[in-house]
Amino acid sequence: MQSLKKTLRMLLWLMPYYVYIVRCVDGSFYTGYSRNVDMRMRQHVKGKGARYLRIHRPDAVVHVEEFGSRAEAMRRERRVKLFSHSQKLRLAKSQARARRGVRGVRLRGAKGQQ
Repeated sequence: MQSLKKTLRMLLWLMPYYVYIVRCVDGSFYTGYSRNVDMRMRQHVKGKGARYLRIHRPDAVVHVEEFGSRAEAMRRERRVKLFSHSQKLRLAKSQARARRGVRGVRLRGAKGQQ
């Protein structure tokens, strides 16, 4: 049992952190970090977590960056949060181009409880 716990801790330690930008239904942006963006977004849609996203409902994940450590992700999140709306929009568009025009991830329940 101890070996399994140690292995799980080691795997968790190896998992990357992500900084993500969410476009809200009102056109504003929210920036956060997480190890699991999909799980975090499900929490946001349910109204758990960030107060900002309880008020400005999430629409789509428009940008994601991967980092090897929590500290790196937190530093990047802090920098991105200081970006202007147009700078965040540019980041979102650059990622969309990199994905060859694929839209941001649509969130179930974000608009009209799909």
